Amino acid sequence: MIKVIGVRFREAGKVYYFDPGEFEIERGSHVIVETARGIEYGFVVLGNRMVEDDKVVQPLKPVLRPATPEDDEIELANKVKEKEAFAICQEKIQARGLEMKLIDAEYTFDNNKVLFYFTADGRIDFRELVKDLAAVFRTRIELRQIGVRDETKILGGVGICGRPFCCHTFLSEFAPVSIKMAKEQNLSLNPTKISGTCGRLMCCLKNEEETYEYLNSKLPYVGDRVIAKDGVRGEVSSVNVLRQTVKLLVSLDGDEKELKEYSVDDLKFRPRRHKCKCEAASEDVLAASSEEFDEEFAAVEMKAAGSGKNTGEGTKPENREGGKKRSRDRRGKNQGQNQNQNQMRGEADLNAESADRAETASEGLGAEGAESTHRERNSRPNRRNNDRRDNADRKDNPERKENAERRDGSERRDNAGRRDRRGNTDRRENSDRRDDAERRDNAERRENAERRDNPDHQEQTARRESAEENSQ
Repeated sequence: MIKVIGVRFREAGKVYYFDPGEFEIERGSHVIVETARGIEYGFVVLGNRMVEDDKVVQPLKPVLRPATPEDDEIELANKVKEKEAFAICQEKIQARGLEMKLIDAEYTFDNNKVLFYFTADGRIDFRELVKDLAAVFRTRIELRQIGVRDETKILGGVGICGRPFCCHTFLSEFAPVSIKMAKEQNLSLNPTKISGTCGRLMCCLKNEEETYEYLNSKLPYVGDRVIAKDGVRGEVSSVNVLRQTVKLLVSLDGDEKELKEYSVDDLKFRPRRHKCKCEAASEDVLAASSEEFDEEFAAVEMKAAGSGKNTGEGTKPENREGGKKRSRDRRGKNQGQNQNQNQMRGEADLNAESADRAETASEGLGAEGAESTHRERNSRPNRRNNDRRDNADRKDNPERKENAERRDGSERRDNAGRRDRRGNTDRRENSDRRDDAERRDNAERRENAERRDNPDHQEQTARRESAEENSQ
């Protein structure tokens, strides 16, 4: 056991443990403590008490001192500075054109750091914004991106129930909430009905979850067949979880039906399989209860059939179940026969091909004859016949159809890859030709320019021109 106090730094925030040391601190007072962010001013929600060691995160920070009137004045001054910092940061965000929503600004007690909380749809590059803020405040700047639930917790508001948000008033941490909780409580699954202001599922769905799990564990499912104490058999039409009542749809003489309401204690039914956190029955008890209910229901059915009373629930449901079972058996048998026929047909084709090759080899044709027979079998008309037979087999056998589709897809991908490689090769060759032509043209231009600039070449050109004039 270790002596601690519980301190909270924000309204409805998380409670942190600190070592009070020699101080006797009462609930409702303020203290100055050392945290990972620096020196902080906190509100005491748990006075001096002893807790188990495994509930404390080590190392345990000490309490520096109880808050003095001067500390209270510093905290009030920091609140005023936080509002000014919020306005300045908002202006800088608009000047930079950043797509972020500023939520809150917070000063540490010793003004060693300023924290800004914001929300955004994605990642934001705020490095230039941090430089601008550091130039204004001349202290350490920290920007934290938070989610929509934390935004609602900080800002607060009024829910659809007319009361302030639970997360802003008393919830210190967010509990996981799932759509299964709404189903368990028979609530409307309309998102506008079960979602809070933050757009997430309402936190209050968690409050009564265990109670509903316990009450639902005592009730049958809608559609189950149950037996009442007065011997009435029926199908569950609806249940009332809070009142623990069940409405049964009971068949009377003829085709008439009637709704009757019973307390769950007056019914016998097969218990639910899922376990409740509050009171869970063992698997052996559930199995024994299920077997007992099945035996009792079967006895009631036989008694009703023997007395000649047809209530619309005795033999007809069983006949329907029997008919469904027989139809399933027939479908399974037909599928098995089709698979066996397809397998036999494939084996026959393989045996015929092997026999043809063996016969060709035995007639002295050797490997060349066997190869010619194989080519003849794979000629265009025979290949069309083979394709027709393969298509028929695919229709009968889903596995062959799947393999054929996979093989066709692979061939199409290979052909597309060959076309792409061929096109890339052609493009590279054309590019090489263009590069060679450009290199030759550039070389010729350089040679002509060098000849024009060379004095010997100019003298030779003048002599040649004069010789041509004299000859004329």
